Amino acid sequence: MLVHRKKRPRYTVQAPLTSLIDIVFLLLIYFLLTTNFMVEEGIDVKLPRAEAARTQTRKEITVHVDADGRTFLEGREVALNELFQALQSRIDGAEDRLVTIKADRSVILNQAVAVMDVAKAAGAGRLCLATEKDFR
Repeated sequence: MLVHRKKRPRYTVQAPLTSLIDIVFLLLIYFLLTTNFMVEEGIDVKLPRAEAARTQTRKEITVHVDADGRTFLEGREVALNELFQALQSRIDGAEDRLVTIKADRSVILNQAVAVMDVAKAAGAGRLCLATEKDFR
């Protein structure tokens, strides 16, 4: 009598995925937590909102105007009459140098325009009034 043996299923090699998934989730949580702490420090200014805001990628000179109308050049408080010389030394004849004005929402328009006028007189080739992206 002929006896046929049952064929055994072949053993397949399986990689342990549980530990790999754990590592991926730990890395994901790490990157999510660390990116939340990367905040731009500086003067507390609430920028106006705009729907068509774009991010700037070029090096720029930043002038802040806070809610009280005080002017700050790269983090240092500067009087409006001293701003001309400070900007002129930073621009240093570069025609395409970008000057970004970050004025608080509550600032009177005349103060922001005065800062823009001083920057243009100092030789700024391009002016930019910073806004905040409006997420509706």
